[in-house]
Amino acid sequence: MARLYHVPLSPFCRKVRLSLAEKRIECELVEERYWEQEADFLRRNPAGKVPVLKLDGKTMAESAAICEYIEEAYPEPSLMPADRDSRYEVRRLVAWFDDKFHHEVTSKLLYERVNKKVMGRGFPDSGNVKAGAKAIKYHLDYMTWLLDHRRWLAGDVMTLADFAAAAHLSSLDYISDVDWNRSQVVKDWYATIKSRPAFRNILSDQIPGFPPPRHYADLDF
Repeated sequence: MARLYHVPLSPFCRKVRLSLAEKRIECELVEERYWEQEADFLRRNPAGKVPVLKLDGKTMAESAAICEYIEEAYPEPSLMPADRDSRYEVRRLVAWFDDKFHHEVTSKLLYERVNKKVMGRGFPDSGNVKAGAKAIKYHLDYMTWLLDHRRWLAGDVMTLADFAAAAHLSSLDYISDVDWNRSQVVKDWYATIKSRPAFRNILSDQIPGFPPPRHYADLDF
């Protein structure tokens, strides 16, 4: 069985969890307080970050590299298109959410509102929270533009790009930081993707001291 060292609301961990679940790879989840920098964890990943996946006798770090390994080792059902140009677009959007979206939104909202308290690192920075709340509007509008031109974010089929985006949005939705009324097409896309069996475990996550909103696990909002 695979073993994933993770943090429940980490979008990077959620992206890996979604990939594993979509491909029906059974996985044991181990919550890791990575910020404590325990020696055992640092031996698994000297970078001191989650996710860390043990699979096929290997210990792997970095969510993008992990997901690409899973895709190559377990190609069905596919989360990457067959043609080169479409694969580029998937990788571009995965990087968009894991880099730009994370820096401008997730780190400003989720990390300020939740991670600081869990890690014992003080109170939220109101300036960061305001910046994140402003930035997410731009990103939702960009997703709207993509989905107005495509069935899924990267094209006509669901790909890893959709899981990357959904991983971030689901983490933010847990703390009610997504305005689903801003875009009906994005709301419909998210309702479709969170209805997949791969999402079931994620929607059952519970963080002590941070109860999710009532709509969080409602497949019909």
